[in-house]
Amino acid sequence: MKSQTKMDYYEVLGISKNVTEDQVKKAYRKLALKYHPDKNKSPDAEEKFKQIAEAYEVLSDEKKRRSYDLHGFDGLNGGASESGDFGGGHNYTFTHNVDPRATFEAFFGGSNPFAKFDMFMEGEDSDGPFGPDFRHFGGGNTKVFTTHNRSSPMGFSKTPQQDKAIMRELKVSLEDIAKGCTKRIKITRDKLNPDGRSTHREEKILSINIKKGWKEGTKITFPKEGDERPGVIPADIVFTLKDQPHSTFSRDGSNIIYHKSITLKEALTGCVLRIPTLDPGRTVTLHSSEVIKPDSTKVFADEGLPFPKQPHKRGNLIVKYLIKFPDLSSRQRTTLKETLP
Repeated sequence: MKSQTKMDYYEVLGISKNVTEDQVKKAYRKLALKYHPDKNKSPDAEEKFKQIAEAYEVLSDEKKRRSYDLHGFDGLNGGASESGDFGGGHNYTFTHNVDPRATFEAFFGGSNPFAKFDMFMEGEDSDGPFGPDFRHFGGGNTKVFTTHNRSSPMGFSKTPQQDKAIMRELKVSLEDIAKGCTKRIKITRDKLNPDGRSTHREEKILSINIKKGWKEGTKITFPKEGDERPGVIPADIVFTLKDQPHSTFSRDGSNIIYHKSITLKEALTGCVLRIPTLDPGRTVTLHSSEVIKPDSTKVFADEGLPFPKQPHKRGNLIVKYLIKFPDLSSRQRTTLKETLP
């Protein structure tokens, strides 16, 4: 691209003269994506795309920027030396011959930063449901999420930069945590061809072995499994364990909590309760002969989740009582008043 018109490069990028190199790159990234002719179909998009590339080529280079700041276009075209003298010394020449698409590709590490990174998930060896985001597969694949795999480029650099890690939640049931399981995740990503520039789509299965007792927030990282692009290190894919809401229990570390509703009569006179456990169909018996007070609890040792570092040991099952108060007639209230201390 041959520039015929002098322009204010700082104005083109919408920045001031005292900005840092990173701010120059940030401005270029934003404007180059906005005015890329493949995405922006306005009549002036291509010309703006060229001007943005030219401005970036000058302001991202320390020597070119210094010469431009001191002498404007004359400095760029060899009209002055770096010492400030015209007509002598070592001149720094900028021909304005900028290929905007080459600049774009060098900056982003590829010609298409708009590519999507699609991921799919399926489960095996798990009796618990995946919940709203995941479910077991029948014959086909269920799409779980799609995210733009956009890089965080540092511009021209001799050291390849790695794309920002792709973070996703992995929901698991309490049953999965209690016995351990394997989740298989199917990803579709861009893979570089042998020429090192073009890419093709590739499917791959990532297997996650969920260990007994793993805590919510546990991170599982698959290094460099993101899209491959020229000159850029692929992103890591990081899954963060998230507890799937349970219909019966809630979790507190390695303990599980069960809320049991009882009547006021049961709370005052005693009762025998069957309390479910994480083992399907198995219950434990709770005998209560004393008065059950509001907010009181009962603990069953070793009926909770395995400890992550000692999976042969388990936490507790904690029963929290919820006392239901009945509607009483005047006669019943009088009787209670006469009976209760």
